[in-house]
Amino acid sequence: MIPIWAQLAYLLAAVCFIVALKGLSSPRTARRGNLIGATGAVIACFTVFASAPIKHAVPILAALAIGAAIGTIGAYRVQMTQMPQMVALFNGVGGGAAAIVAVLELHRIAAAGQTPAGGLVELIAAAFTVVVGSVSFAGSIVTFLKLQELMTTKPVTFAGYPLLYGLGLLAAVGFGVVLVWFPSMFLGLLLAVIGAGLGVLLVLPVGGADVPIVISLLNAFTGLTVAASGYILQNTLLLVAGTLVGAAGSLLTMLMARAMGRSLFSTLFGALRGGSTLGSTAISDRPVKSASPADIAILLAYADRVIIVPGYGLAVAQAQHSLRQLADLLMARGAKVDYAIHPVAGRMPGHMNVLLAEAQVPYEQLKEMDEIDPEFKQADVVLVVGANDVVNPAAETTPGAPIYGMPILHANQARQVVFMKRSMRPGFAGIENELLYEPTTTLLFGDAKDTMSKLLAEVKALTV
Repeated sequence: MIPIWAQLAYLLAAVCFIVALKGLSSPRTARRGNLIGATGAVIACFTVFASAPIKHAVPILAALAIGAAIGTIGAYRVQMTQMPQMVALFNGVGGGAAAIVAVLELHRIAAAGQTPAGGLVELIAAAFTVVVGSVSFAGSIVTFLKLQELMTTKPVTFAGYPLLYGLGLLAAVGFGVVLVWFPSMFLGLLLAVIGAGLGVLLVLPVGGADVPIVISLLNAFTGLTVAASGYILQNTLLLVAGTLVGAAGSLLTMLMARAMGRSLFSTLFGALRGGSTLGSTAISDRPVKSASPADIAILLAYADRVIIVPGYGLAVAQAQHSLRQLADLLMARGAKVDYAIHPVAGRMPGHMNVLLAEAQVPYEQLKEMDEIDPEFKQADVVLVVGANDVVNPAAETTPGAPIYGMPILHANQARQVVFMKRSMRPGFAGIENELLYEPTTTLLFGDAKDTMSKLLAEVKALTV
């Protein structure tokens, strides 16, 4: 029997998780929400140890200490550009942990001789947790490897892929049913292997354009497995926390898919058609117009309306602080400056919001796509910094392109476009950007941080 004080402590932790989720819905309150959520986790862990005697407390505490140390060191050392892969990795660990718990519970159930008649829902929850938790773990690992470029970032398919994927799905359902009626640890482990294989097959054919959707989807999977684990362990707090993560992740996945013009069903099962999201990585030899930082400084210095489109390249170069200084300088000269935030700019949802918040960019200047898109027609200059796919007209003009159907920021409608790029290489989706060859587009080549510093110096010189 759980003591009353422990039940109240669990309730407090659950409230902390709910308030934290609300806080994370806005960049302005995200830091506070994160701290509240961490506080709820600490309360939950303390209550577990204080409310009842625990066997093997020493190894459990040792594991907690090791995990806390790894998490703390990783959080402090990770660079902003590596944040998506860290999120993917930690999310995968959560799904794997839930699957391990379910397998161990299956061992307990089998040892106790429990039949489906005595706990059918519990066994269904266990089978679900093993499969989906394994999918989340393996899929997140592959996502991490892709984002970290430890494996090819291109979609991977091979002969017989649809057949293997389909057989894997049928095997997961079939062995799941068998596991419910004949619970055993061996079948649980076998189901985990099948689930891990499905996780790998789910992510391999995903192209760069769909990576944010998959990250969000796998996060939802982990939340659902944690909720199912809570049911198996009869732990209300796990049930509440997992449901919150699963529901939030599911909603975010649907919103991301809508923002990308994608079908969620196609993301999950599109590989069964044998296709992939691979685009052409060939670099055109068509001429482009380029300029020096001094030329671009003159263009910006006399612009009344400037819109900045940030992307992953900005994060890689860590040029967000110089960019904010440039924006502040332009505003001091009387220009109106805003940042156009595409839902999938970067490598995960909210990547650009976090990056610009780190540079103390006022939240009022961060404009979501639906709000800022109609204003491109009035913009004197659009400064694209490290973005590519989110301003690529191919999303509207090239059927069959990996980003076709994705809503884009219509930077091409501005009077002038300044495109800051390191080289002519395609973006993460692997296709060429027709905007680079428009007569109103001027390219500024070089590392974004170095080029931004030069551009800032030139604008300051004009101000003096």
